[in-house]
Amino acid sequence: MKSIIDINSDMGELKHLLDDSTYAEMIQYITSINVACGGHAGDDDMMLAMVMMAKEWGINIGAHPSYPDKENFGRIKIEMSSAAISETIAEQITCLKEIASNNGSLLTHVKPHGALYNKAVNDEEIAAAIGTGVKYVDEELKLFGLAGSNMLAVWQGMGFDIMGEGFADRTYEYNGTLRSRKFDDALITDPGIAAEQAESMARNENFTAVDGTALNIAVQTICVHSDTPNAVEITRAVYAALQP
Repeated sequence: MKSIIDINSDMGELKHLLDDSTYAEMIQYITSINVACGGHAGDDDMMLAMVMMAKEWGINIGAHPSYPDKENFGRIKIEMSSAAISETIAEQITCLKEIASNNGSLLTHVKPHGALYNKAVNDEEIAAAIGTGVKYVDEELKLFGLAGSNMLAVWQGMGFDIMGEGFADRTYEYNGTLRSRKFDDALITDPGIAAEQAESMARNENFTAVDGTALNIAVQTICVHSDTPNAVEITRAVYAALQP
């Protein structure tokens, strides 16, 4: 059965998650995959493996570009010009697009990774640079971004179809932004709690920020990170909670 809302996951980032079948087990319960394409992680072999896995399960394939910084897994800001950001975004997406095309698949969307995603939430210049990079490759690709954030407005203004994203396995601040990973309570690792949060988002109901604030955000896709502890169990629980 399909869930009532798109469920996405960032994959192709860590070889041990491919080797221990975490990706293979999770992919049964998601509808969109965001594939690391060489910026913060990933190489041609990993991209191919993820494309073929997604093709087997008939799910959407998207690119997951980032700052070009494997050393820090794309999780710290790098000082780059807008032109340089656009260039690296285009290069990363093109790499994955060619691998997908050579194996009978098409890309459907783009979701920035890590620090680049987080900076684009409130930085219109960075959001626009990302959009420009995507346009260099394919302006028909959808863009995934934090639900309720300005990045989506920027991309929509550039003519893109957008998908507001919520997170099942991350906690939120009072203003609807994600709790920084530097805090111990940034991740939700309990499958039941993650599923409850995902269901509240999907059904446009309130859920609770870390300080107790009631949040309500309009989402079109919900993410479970593949490197979160208990990722398989979380994904299974989220999928079960989001059945029609």
